[in-house]
Amino acid sequence: MEEVKVFPLTCAVQNYAWGKVGLDSEVAKLVLGGDPLAVIEDNKPYAELWMGSHPKGDAQIKDNRIAQTTLGQWIAHYPACLGSKVKDAFQGQLPFLFKVLSVNTALSIQAHPNKELAASLHAQFPEHYPDNNHKPEMAIALTRFQGLCGFRPVEEILNFLQLVPEFHALVGHEAADELRGSVGDEVRTSQALKKCFLRMMSCEKKLLVGKLNELVKRVSEEGAAGKDTSSSNGELLLRLHSQYPGDIGCFSIYFLNYVVLEPGQAMFLGANEPHAYIYGDCIECMACSDNTVRAGLTPKYIDVNTLCEMLNYKPAPASSKIFPCVQDPSDPCVTLYNPPVPDFTVIKIQVPTSVKDYVVASVDSASILLAIEGDAVATSAAALSDLTMRRGTVLFVSANESLSLHITSQSGMTLFRACCLL
Repeated sequence: MEEVKVFPLTCAVQNYAWGKVGLDSEVAKLVLGGDPLAVIEDNKPYAELWMGSHPKGDAQIKDNRIAQTTLGQWIAHYPACLGSKVKDAFQGQLPFLFKVLSVNTALSIQAHPNKELAASLHAQFPEHYPDNNHKPEMAIALTRFQGLCGFRPVEEILNFLQLVPEFHALVGHEAADELRGSVGDEVRTSQALKKCFLRMMSCEKKLLVGKLNELVKRVSEEGAAGKDTSSSNGELLLRLHSQYPGDIGCFSIYFLNYVVLEPGQAMFLGANEPHAYIYGDCIECMACSDNTVRAGLTPKYIDVNTLCEMLNYKPAPASSKIFPCVQDPSDPCVTLYNPPVPDFTVIKIQVPTSVKDYVVASVDSASILLAIEGDAVATSAAALSDLTMRRGTVLFVSANESLSLHITSQSGMTLFRACCLL
């Protein structure tokens, strides 16, 4: 029988504690949309949907004509499905992991190592750094999405040092003065910023807890009295403290940009970029790796020294952290999110209500297609039979295969596609 090259997937769900609960979660809604018989538990968190062949969450193939049961097995058996360039560049592996995240409580002050550091960490501490790959990643907002990303402009950090005495106490006079004196000198600023951040992150637990309690008490009292607490970033501080009481990550809000993405906006998190997700739903795509260096807002393994050594200490405004997407000049329905790494590209396909027939163009890479909104009948010679697409449907599409959609919903269709455009 002819080889099937386009097929639906049942994807792994991760029930991490920080996820949104029950049908408040976009992940849960998509799972239920893709399989109306799926059971969603009202009190269970649905944090991540993993669409790919990662060994900790290999997707199941939903086509009984295919002997292989998982996507990873299929790719190992038919590596040509990746496309020749991708197969050669990534040793016969799918180079990306595609995800949906539904974030209810903040997760991890963290950064991801570059390839060189990843290999070193994996060799020394394989129990904490399970592979030797880098992990650049991109988040594209599905709902209003809040996060921390990159170091704030120095003027903002100095302002917090002046207005938040509890923060100043953790950094110390010497480091704070050094940062103040470095303004205008890029090299000195980076060095001084690193010193300030390291001082805070490695302060004694007793000092941290004492100052954090003082700050929370002060901000709470000011808020109760009707005072504006924005000079202490009060609302965010109290929210993070309620989730992670006594955690050093609560003070990171004075160093890191608070970034809010509206639906369709993106953040790209390259190597050594400090970040944390705070709240919302997003599409995420990353290199296929588990390497995360954490230092706060997490019950997981914390490695403060490695994080402080590896970080990029280049201050920049929050607005600069929004990654520019590009409209495809040849297709008005297509928006490209093309990061400066070879491992992945994300394509948003938004078909308007006026279009009833649309062709998802072939690319020279395996891709994973997720339907976010709308219904369609998909046809492809490589599928060998029609496929019904609805909200939550996930399809694997082999390299150089196109897909014809006949859209049956009245409100158009929105799809996200992950691939590797070498």
